[in-house]
Amino acid sequence: MSTTTAAPSAAERPAPGPRRLRTGLRSLLDAAVTPLSVDDLLDHFAPLRPGAAVGLQGRIVSVASETDDAATIVVKPGRDWQGHIPGQYVRVGVDVDGVRLWRTYSLTHGPRRDGHISITVKAIPGGAVSQHLVRTARPGQMLQLAQAEGDFVLTPPQAGNRQKLLLVTAGSGITPVIGMLRNLYSRNDAEARAAYDIVLVHSAMKRDEVIFGAELRAHAEAGRLRLIERHTDTDGLLTTDDLENEVPDLAERTAYACGPAGLLDTLEAYYGERRLTLHTERFRPTVVDVDAAGGTLTFAGSSAASVETDGSVPILDAAESAGVLMPSGCRMGICMGCVLPMKSGAVRDLRNGDLTVAVPGETHPDGVKIQTCISAAAGDCTFDH
Repeated sequence: MSTTTAAPSAAERPAPGPRRLRTGLRSLLDAAVTPLSVDDLLDHFAPLRPGAAVGLQGRIVSVASETDDAATIVVKPGRDWQGHIPGQYVRVGVDVDGVRLWRTYSLTHGPRRDGHISITVKAIPGGAVSQHLVRTARPGQMLQLAQAEGDFVLTPPQAGNRQKLLLVTAGSGITPVIGMLRNLYSRNDAEARAAYDIVLVHSAMKRDEVIFGAELRAHAEAGRLRLIERHTDTDGLLTTDDLENEVPDLAERTAYACGPAGLLDTLEAYYGERRLTLHTERFRPTVVDVDAAGGTLTFAGSSAASVETDGSVPILDAAESAGVLMPSGCRMGICMGCVLPMKSGAVRDLRNGDLTVAVPGETHPDGVKIQTCISAAAGDCTFDH
């Protein structure tokens, strides 16, 4: 005996769930825009939306000149931006002549009511990204962004105590500090502002090259901080003797410093010997073509030689193939037996793509130690060997 069950009518069938409807609609739309996808269209028309397929982006809102060779770029970040603490930095991806280049810049505002972020860039001679941002970038241009990073941030003062700070900056090293100051002085809270006793020592080549000069001088005139402004063309390079003379209570102040490597090396040695508290933020101006596919390896000293190589060959292998006697060990990046000091140039870590740059006059006079077995040339390099 058999029975036949009638199929339910359309009115009796359960309605498809929201997920099935969305999936079906998505498939229909993807088919309609083939060979593109809906995500491709959304990335084009709504690149700042959360979850964008192209990753976190930002749109330039304004570009304002600070000095002849520095500009502040205000950016509206995508909705996936997680915010930042004043003093932190952000990695920025910029398309220059069809190539995406990444650089790191300090954020120069605290959190803003409009949700925008800002970076202030100094144009470095030969710097592809810095020159582009200062000279060429315009409102509406899209940038790739990473989330904010860094621990160069102010420690909140203990309740009831006024924290004494010494801020030492040089050149564009003022950028993370201006973010701290803007955040502090923008608060409508006199008690919070009074919680810090701030001395700011800033060095620049000339008075008219001081980034944020007018703003810093206004803070000083208003009594918010003590500003010690030095100009290298008339005062010479800033030294620790200068600091001791200008800031007699230096040992009582928590210090923050940002600027060229030579200055930071000197300060770290000085503070280390005296066991005083110093927080530093290092940056390296990019003055070499770090995106080049290889370059010339120059070995100075007893192994004087020059070797041409491409960007996929470990420096150790390239040098040995050319007859240079090189120190080596495991050849796996573990034992450190292949390390040499790089005096100038740029190399790329073959394991993760990270770049290391040595700039004469900026990095340590002894050079930057490089593992030659896992590093390849990203431009011309000079090694002390």
